[in-house]
Amino acid sequence: NILKAGFVVGAQYGEGVLMRKGQAIGYYNIVAGSYGLQAGAQSFGYALFLMTDSAIEYLEKSSGWEIGIGPSIVVVDEGVAKTLTTTTLKSDVYAFTFDQQGLMAGIGLQGSKITKIEK
Repeated sequence: NILKAGFVVGAQYGEGVLMRKGQAIGYYNIVAGSYGLQAGAQSFGYALFLMTDSAIEYLEKSSGWEIGIGPSIVVVDEGVAKTLTTTTLKSDVYAFTFDQQGLMAGIGLQGSKITKIEK
């Protein structure tokens, strides 16, 4: 679950779990900051599917994973999801958002970092 809020300057934070073959193998948080024409607050779920061994290795070996640096990510919306097949699944990571609540509107620059939580 990720919470996001902003008015010109925005921030978001959430925590999640890395699952492999039905087992929890790590806990992570995501922190993001943004700047631009934006206003509102929302919460949403975010699922990242790591499709290659190299994407998993990168996450495990790095001290944090900055979205936009490292494995390539494809953000999947409803339209893209309808066209995904085993032939078109070629990127390292696919991102799905779900359960959006609230309203956040605008445009701006954003950076996100995913970091392992030691529990």
